[in-house]
Amino acid sequence: MQIRQILATAAVAAVTTPVALLSVSPAYADTKPAAQTQEKPSIAELKKAVKEARQAYRAAVAAVEALNQKIDDADLPSNPLVAARDRAKVDADAAAGKKSEADAAVTAAQTKLDNAKTEDEKAAAQKELDAAKLTAGTAASGKTDADAALTKAQTALDDFRVDLFRQLNQAQKDVKATRAAKEAAEKALADAKDEAGEPGEPEEPTDPECSEGSDLKAALSGLPSKVAAGSTVDFRLRLTNTTERTLEAVVPYVEVVAFAKADDKDITSKLHLKAKQGGTWKSLGAGDVAGEFTNVKSGGHVEVPLRLSIDRSTPAGEGVSFAAGAHFNQDASCGYSDLATYYFTINPVGAGNSTTPADKGNKPKPQGSASPVATPGSGNGSGTTDGSLASTGSSSALPTIGLAGGAAVVVGAGAVYVMRRRKADANS
Repeated sequence: MQIRQILATAAVAAVTTPVALLSVSPAYADTKPAAQTQEKPSIAELKKAVKEARQAYRAAVAAVEALNQKIDDADLPSNPLVAARDRAKVDADAAAGKKSEADAAVTAAQTKLDNAKTEDEKAAAQKELDAAKLTAGTAASGKTDADAALTKAQTALDDFRVDLFRQLNQAQKDVKATRAAKEAAEKALADAKDEAGEPGEPEEPTDPECSEGSDLKAALSGLPSKVAAGSTVDFRLRLTNTTERTLEAVVPYVEVVAFAKADDKDITSKLHLKAKQGGTWKSLGAGDVAGEFTNVKSGGHVEVPLRLSIDRSTPAGEGVSFAAGAHFNQDASCGYSDLATYYFTINPVGAGNSTTPADKGNKPKPQGSASPVATPGSGNGSGTTDGSLASTGSSSALPTIGLAGGAAVVVGAGAVYVMRRRKADANS
């Protein structure tokens, strides 16, 4: 698969996945009234229907909570797939060490042979070199097998996580459908009681929904279109409050993903992302929040300084950065932005970085656009121009999915996690 095709697939996943993950209820049930029958249902029958609809709605909500808990637990050592992956990683690291030692022995033996003076010395050195090469071949084969086992174990864990998110998406649809059915049943009962002159019953409260892609605008700026291996570049994320109210908590998310040009291998592990929080640069793992801001006024924005470092050993490749924001308020309302998506090229060591920002070198996707870099706010060095930097950190409970599309899933999953936790806190 071509690299651009891989990254394009990742970009599509970045746009679609958070919408599926973060929407508390993605699809309304069909609540159109059935054809009128000769006999209207009795109030007793309507009460029974309301009771059953409420039970179905509560069961659907409970199913979502259960899946959220499974997602929280997915990365714990108690998960057999995590334990298998960790064992495979230990074996792969050990195999890599043996291969490195064997390769060094081959080099040493070759040097001894090159420096041999007499025929006896040459014969002994040749024998040693042959033995070292045999050992190196065995070590190389062992490393290949260990790497394959690690890939298999990681893939199994990734598939498990992705399946959980698919189940979560369906469970959220069930919440939407049962909520609509509950509200329809309650309305039918209320109308029947009103017609009969009986007092109505209070409706069960339902959770407010998260708005999709309209409350916040995410924009990345300053990231070069070409970055050399071994270098570090700074750029920024801006989140703008496009609502007419103050957002009490705003949380940014940023991810980077990269693939080698030669073989399309995932080289994301060679990219290191940091965010400046409270004047300190903090590393961001997959799914980590890039800070937390409070009381962002209508029309205001916050900015997060970002820093991307690329290992010197990184091969030429192409990468993509994703950024998004989520917000939550004490009344349990919430929302999130579309994702800003930018491509960049990774050049070999010494090739230098471009002076052209990524947002100039290639047009951003419709879900994000560049905005000018604002002057950092005074005081905490957070880069915020509106709102305040709150306590920050990252959650080790957030899942990490290794592939490009999975990176986009993590951004959405992170927002789900934070919103759910904050909603629980607000209702406690």
